[in-house]
Amino acid sequence: MIHHVLGLFTHPDQEWQQIRGEGEESIGHLYLTHTLILAAIPAVSAYIGTTQVGWMIGDHPPVVLTSASAVWMGLMSYFAMLAGVAVMGGFIHWMARTYDATPSLARCVAFATYTATPLFLGGMAAIYPHMWLGMMVGLAAVCYTVYLLYVGLPVFMGVHPEDGFMFSSSVLAVGLVVLVAIMAFTVVLWGVGMGPEYTN
Repeated sequence: MIHHVLGLFTHPDQEWQQIRGEGEESIGHLYLTHTLILAAIPAVSAYIGTTQVGWMIGDHPPVVLTSASAVWMGLMSYFAMLAGVAVMGGFIHWMARTYDATPSLARCVAFATYTATPLFLGGMAAIYPHMWLGMMVGLAAVCYTVYLLYVGLPVFMGVHPEDGFMFSSSVLAVGLVVLVAIMAFTVVLWGVGMGPEYTN
């Protein structure tokens, strides 16, 4: 899967065709060799950024997290991303029947992982946790993820482009719901005392 990352950024149309033509792989193998690696990029970057660099608020010294707190936050975000990919893959698999597509659950999880690749790579911006940098990189990653979704889903699922547009829009809507749910869960955890701890 990792060798497809460059292709998804340089020639996504052809790359989706190539991905579709590849053989089946189990969900376990997919997670062990691809999803676990890609999801670790933003988590590790955030750990480095929040413990070594910190972020500035006005003229005050940089705000830095304790190492233990950063590890805890990184692990929570890591597992949230893995769960998000699994939920999206499950929804795509369930929704595919509406459009007369019959992909396996493993292929749907693979599609969700490929589509989220820009978000995973965009997480590298967390190494330097500056608000404007994070906003610009995050916006670019979200836009390209949406582009990959709309371009890739009709090809990957073998459905008519018009059906693919409706299918992609449904997936996008569910993705936004999953994102809001993760954010709400984070707020709940912070509310019960599992929030970040600062060094100063």
